[in-house]
Amino acid sequence: MRRLLPAPHAPADQDVDLVEAYAYPPGRTWLRANMVGSLDGAAQAPDGLSAGLSSPGDKKIFGVLRGLADVIVVGASTVRNEGYRPTRPKAAYAAAREVAGQLPAPVIAIVSRSLAIDFTTPLFTEAITPTIVITCELARPEGIEAAGRYGDVILAGRDRVDFALALDALAARGLTRQLTEGGPHVLAQIAASGRLDELCLTVAPLLTAGPADRILAGPALTGALPMRPMSILEEDGSLFTRYVRA
Repeated sequence: MRRLLPAPHAPADQDVDLVEAYAYPPGRTWLRANMVGSLDGAAQAPDGLSAGLSSPGDKKIFGVLRGLADVIVVGASTVRNEGYRPTRPKAAYAAAREVAGQLPAPVIAIVSRSLAIDFTTPLFTEAITPTIVITCELARPEGIEAAGRYGDVILAGRDRVDFALALDALAARGLTRQLTEGGPHVLAQIAASGRLDELCLTVAPLLTAGPADRILAGPALTGALPMRPMSILEEDGSLFTRYVRA
């Protein structure tokens, strides 16, 4: 993997230290998103899954971003469609996480208004740290009760999830290095809340067409969110871009 931006000081064929490149800013709560898209803007391959747009380099960065994070915020439909499983400690990050006071592996936080969640899946029954469910006060009472039996529950907002409240609640639990993996509807709501600090976007060298969502799917933002590029890496035609809020 080679660096295109900023201009590299090391030889072009020298691998980038991804842990250093994607380190969280110290001493503050920071939310980054990790998404993949095709050249024509699709957030999923024609089969409806993001895996068809991925690559070995994308999977490598996916692992690094998870290895650095305290919590992974993800929508319930993405959990179902992509077959999420509980995170596990990785030896490559164990020492650094311990020094930083982090849990051995990031916590999964599932966002769901309907609470149509299967609480018997490994994501709940085999998680090292209880999986968090983020919902709202007027969600189905039996769903809230079930979520509380199998995981940790955050009630954020009255009739819909208030992402600013949800992210503050995660930070209050000490989960300040925040990562969201979408999907597009969740990411659009996070962007609308004004809480998106960083976007890590893999641009796959593929054209797909079709009816796929963009990486943000939802009503237009009341004001476009300006972002500025921090870095661009490249491997086998895929671009790994990193933007922060301007």
